[in-house]
Amino acid sequence: MKLSQGVEWGVHCCVLLVQAPPGAAVRRSTLAGYYGLPEAYLAKHLKSLAASGVLTATSGPRGGFRLARDPKDITVLDVVEAVEGSAPAFVCGEIRQRGACAIPAERCTGPCGVAQVMYDADRAWRESLRAVTVADLSGGLSETVRSRGRAWLADPTAPLPPFPQTGSVRKGQ
Repeated sequence: MKLSQGVEWGVHCCVLLVQAPPGAAVRRSTLAGYYGLPEAYLAKHLKSLAASGVLTATSGPRGGFRLARDPKDITVLDVVEAVEGSAPAFVCGEIRQRGACAIPAERCTGPCGVAQVMYDADRAWRESLRAVTVADLSGGLSETVRSRGRAWLADPTAPLPPFPQTGSVRKGQ
């Protein structure tokens, strides 16, 4: 299975929005600039996140995006499904009932082994993503990364706080 880059962008933007002041809307250009993303492509994914109830979009000069719910109530699965949809990763075509050696439909009383393992994997994958929230991911960031996010959201034109000479951020953050 391959997820689009929009999933990565959406999850990261939601994690960044945790750093925004309560009730503040963050402009699309600010989100795009923080990660160096093309604003036009990011707009499509932000629109999907807003349509699904993950984000709230406000138009106008003070408009932008903010989390629609508490970060503890937004799961990674919510973001994945907002961007990719909720269709299962595998759809059985019942090919065992076709071809020269087809099994009669009345003998196929349940999913075959191939379908069952795929259904089980899809269920486990979704449960794993449902168990992690945007708040969890934000909490895993170093204080340096969080403070840089807050500084960027406050003023994208101001210099960012430097990274410390020692230590590291979490892998992938």
